[in-house]
Amino acid sequence: MSIEKKKFGISADGQDVYEYILTNLSGASLHVLDYGLRIHKLFMPDRDGNLGDVVLGYDNIEGYYGNDYQGACIGRYANRIGNAEFTLDGVTYKLDKNDGENSLHGGTTGYHQLIWDLVSQNDGDEPSVTFAHTSPDMDENYPGKLEIRVTYSLSAENELKIRYEAESDKKTVYNPTNHAFFNLTGKHDSKVLDTELTINASCFTPVDDELIPTGMVLPVYECLDFTKGKKLGKDMFAEDHTIELNGGFDHNFCVDGEGFRLHAEAYEPESGRVMQVYSDMPGIQLYTFNKAPDVMGKYGCKMTDHGAFCLETQFYPDSPNNPYFPFTYVVPGEKFVSETVYKFSVK
Repeated sequence: MSIEKKKFGISADGQDVYEYILTNLSGASLHVLDYGLRIHKLFMPDRDGNLGDVVLGYDNIEGYYGNDYQGACIGRYANRIGNAEFTLDGVTYKLDKNDGENSLHGGTTGYHQLIWDLVSQNDGDEPSVTFAHTSPDMDENYPGKLEIRVTYSLSAENELKIRYEAESDKKTVYNPTNHAFFNLTGKHDSKVLDTELTINASCFTPVDDELIPTGMVLPVYECLDFTKGKKLGKDMFAEDHTIELNGGFDHNFCVDGEGFRLHAEAYEPESGRVMQVYSDMPGIQLYTFNKAPDVMGKYGCKMTDHGAFCLETQFYPDSPNNPYFPFTYVVPGEKFVSETVYKFSVK
């Protein structure tokens, strides 16, 4: 039920970076940086009522420089676009190739490296902060002047809510997500292999060797079947399945149903923390931090492979190049609105 603002550091181009700390009635807190709109810290209680920081990150701004996506608001297009190009109404737009021959998370200077403008804050029972950014026409070669607002709020029921709003003066693509790296133990030097995950998705989008969707939608099978729930590490290192995991999960799941609904639930048995993910997006990307950088994170803990998992609500990867994938363009005169909620509890 409070909002605190303090200086966090200085960006690579010399701008002040601020941290906004939202605390709810139960004492849980969310720390958001205006640099990349990053979730820097997220303190949630365990089954004994002890608060723990459940997202990875860095103690200083320098750790977030460059193409580190931890906790960031991603755009203009989250995930990958194949061959770094797409065609819209007969015009082909060639994008920045920052992932081999493909475009990833908006390009080299995506939204994760911007300092966003604070436009409002609400210090009530559900504290919230709203930030804005204007992405000019042909920014990273995406068409349309895109006016974006993102609101983070923290409810008394320990729900982290993220609301995305956008308007454009030209028809364009927009695929926002947040790239928080979760570890529900609250211990940043531990792995997440014992976290029990359920994903309400009976299908997924298979990919090629460069992680670009083939255009097919197939039923989940073998290690990709989380419909009944299982530990993240259960099938990750198995040698008898036909799906190549490349050291862990990095897959888009096609969430069953439509509208705002439960996408996934993660349960960490040691701490008792439960995280449910709700969204109106059609897909969710599971990523298990398969190749951690050789650097130190928060609290003096070294980043480690499989030390976190991401659940990124999204349109399917490469949707602009796959007309059969569910996708909504941003068009003049119509506001794009999407919301994702991470709801925390214990058992």
